[in-house]
This record gives sequence, C-alpha cells and structure tokens, in this order.
Amino acid sequence: MQLYWTWLLQWVPLWVAPNTITILGLAINLLTTLVLISYCPTATEEAPYWTYLLCALGLFIYQSLDAIDGKQARRTNSCSPLGELFDHGCDSLSTVFMAVGASIAVRLGTHPDWLFFCCFIGMFMFYCAHWQTYVSGVLRFGKVDVTEVQIALVIVFALSAFGGSTVWDYMGTSVLSPGLHIGLIIILAVMIYKKSATNMFEKHPCLYTLMFGCVFAKVTQKLVIAHMTKSELYLQDTVFFGPGLLFLDQYFNNFVDEYIVLWIAMVISSFDMMIYFSALCLQISRHFHLNIFKISCHQAPEQVQVLSSKSHQNNMD
Repeated sequence: MQLYWTWLLQWVPLWVAPNTITILGLAINLLTTLVLISYCPTATEEAPYWTYLLCALGLFIYQSLDAIDGKQARRTNSCSPLGELFDHGCDSLSTVFMAVGASIAVRLGTHPDWLFFCCFIGMFMFYCAHWQTYVSGVLRFGKVDVTEVQIALVIVFALSAFGGSTVWDYMGTSVLSPGLHIGLIIILAVMIYKKSATNMFEKHPCLYTLMFGCVFAKVTQKLVIAHMTKSELYLQDTVFFGPGLLFLDQYFNNFVDEYIVLWIAMVISSFDMMIYFSALCLQISRHFHLNIFKISCHQAPEQVQVLSSKSHQNNMD
C-alpha cells in the first residue's frame, strides 16, 4: 500500500494539518457506520445494499487518510506527541465502530455470543497493542496487522452489498465454521511453534503433534456429525483449552515449564476428545437401539414394513 499512500500524499496541500486529515477520516468512518446502524439497530436486519457500499468506501477512505497523516506530519516537519495522541485516540474510537459495522454486515446479531466476542476482541487487541507499547516503548506491527484487517473488512462490506447480508447465514454454517475450526487449530499450532522459547516442537514433536491431533480429531468428529444431522457447527469447544494453556504460558514468558504444560495440554485434549466420542457413540446407539460392539439382530425398518405387508397379504389370501 506504500505506493498508493505516497501517490495520495502528493494531492494533499502542504498547508493541511496532519490532525485535520486524521479527524476527517474518522468523521467519514463514523458517519457511514452510523447510517448502517440506523438501518440495523439490532444487527439482525438487512440494510439496503448502498449502505454496505458506503461503509466499505468510508472505511477505505479512513484507512487511507489514517495512513498518510503521519507522512504529512513528517513532510511538513510538524511531528509532535499531540499528533500521536490525536491519531491513536481517533483509532481507538474507530476500532469500536469498525467492529460494530462488520458485525452488522454479517448479521451477527442473530448470534449474540459471537457479536459480543467479535466486538470486544477487536477492542481488546487494540488495547493490548498499546499495552505492549507502554511496556516496551515500541509500537510493533506484524506481517498481518491493522491494514490487512481493514482491507478484509472492506471486502466483507462489499460482499454484503452484492450478495446481501443474509449470505453470511448460509456461509456461516456451511463454509466459514469448518474453516474457522481448522484455521484456529493451525494458527494456534504455528504461533506456539514459532514463539516457543525451548524449541518445543523439535524436542517433543510426537507429543506436540498428538496433542494437536486430538484437537483436530474432535473438531473433525463434530464436522461429521454436523453434516449427518444437517445442524449448525459451533466454534466454541472445550478441546481448545489445552492449546490455550500453551498459548497463555508463552504469553506470560513460560511461567511454567513448557514440557509440563505440553503434557497437561495433551492429557486435557485427549480426554476431552475421548469423552466426546464415547458420549456420541452411546447417544447414537441408544437412539437407534443398537449395540456398539455386537452385531444387532434387529431388522431395518424398511424390511419390517415389507414383511408386515407380506404377512397381511397372506392373511387376506
């Protein structure tokens, strides 16, 4: 995006203050989001297509102006702590409106728990980024960070505009949920592997793989059941507790030895998977009156129906 931002900066007069650029971008983002909120106050309604396009355009303009305000400050030699405070203060407010707008675009109001999670996780991550800055003195950016998230939200708004927000009702159960499951497992596995202070995967590859294998096995079982029963697939699952322990241990700089936490995570994940699978098999066997480890002598319902009709015909003869 640097080429685009550099080109855009050329069109900004030198007399325009950086804070003016910042507040203009924020105002456009807030205005477009408020229009969308007015049509969807409970995040369950479907707004006119142009409101989603307006939000996509407003967010893109905000992202563009937010990216060049610092360039304008350096260009005009007007960098100051006030400008930094003004920029991040506007970003903190915009984060709230972006989370709400994106939730409306995918009709998350139909799933209040998800709405709560998605809105507050965005605010929490923004706070954590500045908490890290406060502790370390440096504002760090990753390969996938704010700009990538903003572009992704622009795409979400565009999809809702052209496909209607109800398209997410179908995609959420048939496409996104399974993808989120396996995506979450892979993301956790990679993050823990990369952040390990003791090269945990190289030292204990089998234990590490088995732990995540149990997580994968359970979510796959859930996917199979969701397919068989044509039911909704929920992302929340207790099997993620094990990987979560590893993640938190690394977040707090290996407060407990990683090898011990890995064993605990392995035990938790394996037991969770086995308990779920056992309960699932028992529930199915009881429902269909089947024996799990023995061949059932019961005839299939269609066979019983055929035999009954034949018996009835013989009696009539």
